[in-house]
Amino acid sequence: MLQLTKPLAFIDLETTGVNLGTDRIVEIAIVKILPDGNRTTKRKLIYPGMPIPKASTEVHGITDEMVKDAPTFKQAAQELKQVLDGCDLAGYNSNRFDIPMLVEEFLRAEVEFDMKGRRMLDVQQIFYKMEPRTLSAAYQFYCGKALDGAHSATIDATATFEVLESQLQRYESLGTTLDSILKSVGEEPIVDFARRFIWENGVEVFNFGKFKGRPVADVLKSEPQYYDWMMKGDFPQHTKQKLTEIYTRTLLKKNG
Repeated sequence: MLQLTKPLAFIDLETTGVNLGTDRIVEIAIVKILPDGNRTTKRKLIYPGMPIPKASTEVHGITDEMVKDAPTFKQAAQELKQVLDGCDLAGYNSNRFDIPMLVEEFLRAEVEFDMKGRRMLDVQQIFYKMEPRTLSAAYQFYCGKALDGAHSATIDATATFEVLESQLQRYESLGTTLDSILKSVGEEPIVDFARRFIWENGVEVFNFGKFKGRPVADVLKSEPQYYDWMMKGDFPQHTKQKLTEIYTRTLLKKNG
């Protein structure tokens, strides 16, 4: 049983997206575990002050209509701060997303949320540490035997195929075709393999830097020098190839 000397607050956020700088919280849940073993739960919908993208609604089910009468984070900030007062913080992938997003919202609301002295427990890190995600670990888990000769390319490729066959037997919901498998696990909406650009609602957008989240074509129209900067920069050739394709397409539309 978990032994605590101070409350531990498990936090989970639903948001308009995953960009810490531009996206906003639409729902926050706090499950606070007290040192005596009791727990309290706080859930609050938040009006983000911006439309919730359809792709985000498809993930968490929260619509603009559901939050239109909810308080803004600024209006709820003092209440949430009091709930979290004196607590250590925990969550799943919380050190990389939930806690940074929460801190950003407090900063935007101009409400001091002191992180000093708060310990942060990310349960995902325990999962990754205790259940390694290497091919050898997957082979042992799914195939029930040690992978001898790991890091030999042929052995690794063959083992990967055997892992997949075992996964298909174990998880019937995956189906047995590539289409059914990819539909089940999802495909990353990437444009280039370095993930400098990704697809959002059928449009290529930047996935890094000062233009992150903005359509690539729009940026190239307004600041064509950015194309030159990237082409001269230390970016992978595939990234430059995709950038050139977008740039050429943008020019054709502009001159068409």
